[in-house]
Amino acid sequence: MNETRRNIRIVIIGDDLISSGGDPKGLGWVGRIVAKTQSEFPRVDFYALPTPEVNTAQLADQWLDEAAKRFSADTDNRLVIALNANDINAGISMSRSRLNLANILDTAISKGVQPFIVSPIPSRNPQLNYEIEHLSSGFEDVAARRSLPFVDAFRPLVDHQGFNTELRNSTFGMPGQQGHGLIAWLVLNQNWYGWLDLPEQEF
Repeated sequence: MNETRRNIRIVIIGDDLISSGGDPKGLGWVGRIVAKTQSEFPRVDFYALPTPEVNTAQLADQWLDEAAKRFSADTDNRLVIALNANDINAGISMSRSRLNLANILDTAISKGVQPFIVSPIPSRNPQLNYEIEHLSSGFEDVAARRSLPFVDAFRPLVDHQGFNTELRNSTFGMPGQQGHGLIAWLVLNQNWYGWLDLPEQEF
């Protein structure tokens, strides 16, 4: 029965993309998700914890200490892992990237925290995109082995004209208003409401 449901706390970890970087409206994809996840009962609270240029090794090392400050023993605790391509620049191998994500997921599950994974987005560098696609596929496999929800934000966007135009026009290679909207749409359509056990909302 609804009366027994605990309030939901959602911690989102990732790089500056989750802090609405590049979006002139300042909403970002996370803000759009928040706007489409309105619920009085259970109450749903979001805590975005961006770390610029963070890689999976750093996420694995720091996420629990930060997330634990937002979680409660009395709430339904959730974790959204917004992955990126920083492992490539950091020289982290595919096997180590997979292991880092696996450690995050396994630790979360052991703590009673339910994870939701979002893949890296494309780069404006076509050559780098070959590596990102390989990395994203590895992340997807790690999630699939644990039957966890995974949003592919790479393949649907890598050839999207509007998304790529925003990347090219951005000083820092970040998506703009349209790009963040597209990422949010992908997340919302990948069983977001089912994951939260909430009724779907119009968007």
